[in-house]
Amino acid sequence: MTAAIRVAIVDDHPVLREGTAALLAAQPGLEIAGVADSVDAAEALVASTPVDVVLLDIRLGSDSGLRWLTQGSPDTPARSDGLDHPRPAIVVLTSYDYPQYAEAALRLGASGFVLKTAPIAELLDAIRRAAAGGLAFGVRPARSGPLTRLSGRELDVVRLVVDGHSNDEIAARLGIGTKTVESHLRRLFERFDLASRTELATRALREGWLEVPPGG
Repeated sequence: MTAAIRVAIVDDHPVLREGTAALLAAQPGLEIAGVADSVDAAEALVASTPVDVVLLDIRLGSDSGLRWLTQGSPDTPARSDGLDHPRPAIVVLTSYDYPQYAEAALRLGASGFVLKTAPIAELLDAIRRAAAGGLAFGVRPARSGPLTRLSGRELDVVRLVVDGHSNDEIAARLGIGTKTVESHLRRLFERFDLASRTELATRALREGWLEVPPGG
């Protein structure tokens, strides 16, 4: 039996925080690990209990949820806070429908960006994608580079990487061999000077690769 996804909610509005927790607790496959109203309280929660996905508001009183993302972004050193479980994936859940906020969240390592006005199905999809290692952005990040034309097969591979699928899962879904998937990824890494699947997924979302028709 698949373990439930443990979710924490970080929001300074009690009604929204507790309402979201109650709504998610009723969903199959999800479990509420805790709630917090500030970055410091969220840090304490994550340090004391395993959490798979954090739903993080941007505005937390006079503080910003982006501060926590900055502290845990790939460009900052890993914390030595005694955690004996992995750092959770973070999905920004906000009222601010701004591409520049989505861009900042993506750049700082968030796994998703969802509006509070989004349907519950979109939020659940973002939580499950983030827990699986994928990315889910209901608001498209601001484009920061030229759009890239890829072949149809390359787009298929990139799309499944963004969704968090392993090489074996991608191969099974596309009906090709795992070695072929690895070859596609190796060529993409070399072409765009990338070091990891995470960098590939981040750049694809940032530059809107999946929104461009495949090249010849």
